[in-house]
Amino acid sequence: MALRTLASKKALSLALGGARPLAAARGVTTVALPDLSYDFGALEPAISGEIMRLHHQKHHATYVANYNKALEQLDAAVAKGDASAVVQLQGAIKFNGGGHVNHSIFWKNLKPISEGGGEPPHGKLGWAIDEDFGSFEALVKKMNAEGAALQGSGWVWLALDKEAKKLSVETTANQDPLVTKGASLVPLLGIDVWEHAYYLQYKNVRPDYLNNIWKVMNWKYAGEVYDTTLA
Repeated sequence: MALRTLASKKALSLALGGARPLAAARGVTTVALPDLSYDFGALEPAISGEIMRLHHQKHHATYVANYNKALEQLDAAVAKGDASAVVQLQGAIKFNGGGHVNHSIFWKNLKPISEGGGEPPHGKLGWAIDEDFGSFEALVKKMNAEGAALQGSGWVWLALDKEAKKLSVETTANQDPLVTKGASLVPLLGIDVWEHAYYLQYKNVRPDYLNNIWKVMNWKYAGEVYDTTLA
């Protein structure tokens, strides 16, 4: 059974990063913590159930709460014509909104081994990986190297440039979403390399976490995004 979160009774039909949105005070459209399609422990041994529970219920939930709070404060500031407050809130909106968007993608990028997690990409995406990186193994090696080398906290992405129709590996700092690197970049896979994503299990050995996460990678989802984007 999928693990579910509490949602407002005033659900709307707007989607941001795969979450179920809800209506907040003063007509502000806020977001809700998305459900997982698998149980917390379903990704073990690659990712422990304790990490998944804390990551989803605490870290992602905090981004959602802070993003919604910042949106409501922004609405009030705009209503007052308080330009200074509007500018001041942009950092909180970018950080927490980015955290929500990134994590909403991340949960979809993962799948239990029993349900096909870790199976290599096939179809058009598989061919594109061979063409742009030489092989699937070369892509994994490149993403692992860039993720391990990323200083501080951030994300490593497999991106599709929808205009150039070419794949690339990108990194973003903190909770910056991939769109901050280019409007034409579409995230196919994102790996969270913040310590909260792995420290309880892998301590400070980020490369071990990066090596093991591929065992539960949902390449079917990545392939669907790739096909839909280029359709």
